[in-house]
Amino acid sequence: MPGVARTVFGDAGPRAERYAGLLAGAGVERGLLGPNEVPRLWERHLLNSAVIAELVPGPCSLVDLGSGAGLPGIVLALVLPDSEVTLLEPALRRAAFLEECVTDLALGNARVVRARAEQMAGTLAADVVTARAVAPLDRLASLALGLVKPGGIVLAVKGAKAAAEVRAAGRELSRLGVQDVEVLTAGSGKVDPAATVIRLTACR
Repeated sequence: MPGVARTVFGDAGPRAERYAGLLAGAGVERGLLGPNEVPRLWERHLLNSAVIAELVPGPCSLVDLGSGAGLPGIVLALVLPDSEVTLLEPALRRAAFLEECVTDLALGNARVVRARAEQMAGTLAADVVTARAVAPLDRLASLALGLVKPGGIVLAVKGAKAAAEVRAAGRELSRLGVQDVEVLTAGSGKVDPAATVIRLTACR
């Protein structure tokens, strides 16, 4: 575990290290993570996910949309023990891996729901929806806003082209009733590179 990870994860460090082992082992074996990602697992994936917690407002209900191997959902469940995290994943293979991680890491504040976002719209209603590498912003917004409470927020982890995505999706975001759109940075001064996040605020 890199030194910076001990600072970022704090008391959750040992379980974060265990999760890194699960990703590098079963995660790679089952094709959920490419073998080339293992050397940069901490910097590119775990730390990049953990710093998103800076943008999560207090203890809350959180849905990680298209959770995949659990990034950022499982990491956020580790660093936000007072929040209730739902890992939403439609694929059986990925959902099974998530279930194993939740059990192995004793994450009492996390649960796995195997379903598509469209199926759960109106059933799940969270304070925060997170997503990482799920879909272009216009498509992602239409999926995520069906899972968030009025006035809640969507945190879409994006890359260097975040601002361009916001411009391209502007008309669709207005149609969906997004109240506010911001491109933010999480983890500046802690991790390199810092995480770029698009925050959408749903109308009340």
